[in-house]
Amino acid sequence: MIGHVLGGRYEIIDRIGGGGMALVYKGHDILLNRKVAIKVLRQQYVHDEEFIRRFRREAQAAASLSHPNVVSIYDVGQEEDIHYIVMEYIEGKTLNDLIKERAPLQVEEAIRIASQICDALDHAHHNQIIHRDIKPHNILMGKNGRVKVTDFGIARAADSSQITQTGSVVGSVHYFSPEHAKGTSTGAKSDIYSLGIVLYQMLTARLPFSGESPISVALKHLQEDVEEPRKVNPLIPQSVENLILKSMRKNQDERYQSAKEMLKDLESCLLPERRNEPKIQFASDEEDEEKTRVIPAIKGDAYRPHERIAESRSAGDVEAPKRKRRPWLKPSIWSAVIILLLLGLWYGVGAVKAWLTVPEVDIPNVVNKNVTEAQKMLTDLQLKSKVIQQPNKEFAKDIVFAQNPEPSRVKVNYEVTLYVSQGTEKLKMPDWTGKKVSDIKNTEIVRLGIADSQVSSEEVFGTEEPGTIIKQVPSPNEEFDPKTVMIKFTVSKGREQFEMPDLSGLTETEATSKATLLGLNKPTVEKAATYKQPKGKVFDQFPFKYKDLVSKGADIKIFVSTGYPPEAKEKTISKTISPAVKGKESTIKIIYSDARGDNIEWGQRKISDAQTFDVALVLSPEKDGTIQYFVDGGRVDLVPVPYNEKPTNSPTPGTTPTPTPTGSAKPVSGTPVPTPTPTGTNNGGRN
Repeated sequence: MIGHVLGGRYEIIDRIGGGGMALVYKGHDILLNRKVAIKVLRQQYVHDEEFIRRFRREAQAAASLSHPNVVSIYDVGQEEDIHYIVMEYIEGKTLNDLIKERAPLQVEEAIRIASQICDALDHAHHNQIIHRDIKPHNILMGKNGRVKVTDFGIARAADSSQITQTGSVVGSVHYFSPEHAKGTSTGAKSDIYSLGIVLYQMLTARLPFSGESPISVALKHLQEDVEEPRKVNPLIPQSVENLILKSMRKNQDERYQSAKEMLKDLESCLLPERRNEPKIQFASDEEDEEKTRVIPAIKGDAYRPHERIAESRSAGDVEAPKRKRRPWLKPSIWSAVIILLLLGLWYGVGAVKAWLTVPEVDIPNVVNKNVTEAQKMLTDLQLKSKVIQQPNKEFAKDIVFAQNPEPSRVKVNYEVTLYVSQGTEKLKMPDWTGKKVSDIKNTEIVRLGIADSQVSSEEVFGTEEPGTIIKQVPSPNEEFDPKTVMIKFTVSKGREQFEMPDLSGLTETEATSKATLLGLNKPTVEKAATYKQPKGKVFDQFPFKYKDLVSKGADIKIFVSTGYPPEAKEKTISKTISPAVKGKESTIKIIYSDARGDNIEWGQRKISDAQTFDVALVLSPEKDGTIQYFVDGGRVDLVPVPYNEKPTNSPTPGTTPTPTPTGSAKPVSGTPVPTPTPTGTNNGGRN
């Protein structure tokens, strides 16, 4: 069951307990991400309708209650032959464990625990639910001090049909009420009787009634008076003893009439004015003291010895005196003989009984322990053990997974059967390298019964396709146990990637060196004429452009310029620019467009007087050139530079001819380039 997910929601993590009807596991609610306790009906009862009804009745009974001292029920379900109840998980131990560790408990602590149990019972009784199995095993002690009542497995509605004398008796015999032991109707007062026994055990570290068999214990509940708690533990206040004695009266009418009444007594029994109250008296006890008793009869002549003496003396006047009679002597001798015989018989019976009586011990819980440790624990308690090896996937090899009987009180030399796991059959680890990790998890991992929590992955860069298993632990063909193995996959996440650099403008040698230093393969080179770069410079790269993601070892191709195409024309344009205000410094900025691109920045200069600037352009048949001049951020001129110059005889309307600046370079053709005067409003040399 470990690792199994019930209802697609509740993952079973570990076994934490069990009883005669069900096993209890610690689980995880995947949907709400919280710990839960999961009670699963034992497999031997999944076809027993009575046990299934009782199991469902527990869920119905507890689910109808909402109280801080009652374990909450979250869910009930069935998956194939598995019947389960999901309930609140309590971090801590049972009251039975606490009693074994620390009993007798401090009076204040015992009263605090009993008060919380009584409060839970009052709530249950108010909702017409009788628990019928109150015992320390069914009381959970949270780490925060909160007491929780659980296991309503044999609870009944107060108005439903009760167990009769002809029916079977269900419950824990050491905590039975007398009416429960007789098989008659059990009600709220039966729970009060059981709570009294639990309180008695907490304060005395022992049960009020014990015997060699469940029947003998049940008879004691019916016939014998309980030993007063203060005789066992003198530290118990009289008020607390009175409370215990009242809750454990065999006559239901003399017990507390309700859990609420008992709770009020629990809340006040430790008050200073009550600690030394008189011992409680019951009407039935007084009637017992006035019972008719048989008293030996007194003989009539026993008190007339003087008459016998007088008769003796008067007879002596006539006859010779006779031997003095002693009528008491013979009865006295016979009485002494009988007393001696009775004493001898009593001593002999006691000696034989002592010789025949075998000491009793408590069988410990050895489930989940190694078989060697379990056998030693039993041997130390003078108990015998019998080991039965059986395969069990839920327990590791040599671990006890069940015992018969379960923890109870037996005589020494009793044989306890231990069911020990042979473990699971070892399997050989398959070779999964080279396969997709997602495919393995969804198929082979599931088929082998390995839980997702047992598998982990680590991603690394590699030459393999992303998601491919590069390495695995355990290694292929290594033996493993599916329930305990921890598998680790090393998975490729593909080649390491980085941003492609811009190789444009570099020489062939520079571009090749930069690419190989980054781990790329030596680029292939293709040369071609282009307007983009001058001769010998890289003007393009393929297939990875600037800032594209690329992996080491990738192939790239670079394109190197062989110069401008034959039809290209190179022209240098000169122009004199003046500052915005004569004598003051201005910032000159020049932007040009030609066959190499648009809006290329030529640069910036600072001037205080007029200066001439040369701008070299490359023109193509499809692309003329333009030059823009800016002074202090404002454009002062735009000069078009056409590929084919056309002479003009007259200026274009709205423009004035601009003479070629002195000392400027002429175009290759030798034809002067007309520069139109920018139109628009003149704003101090800016437009």
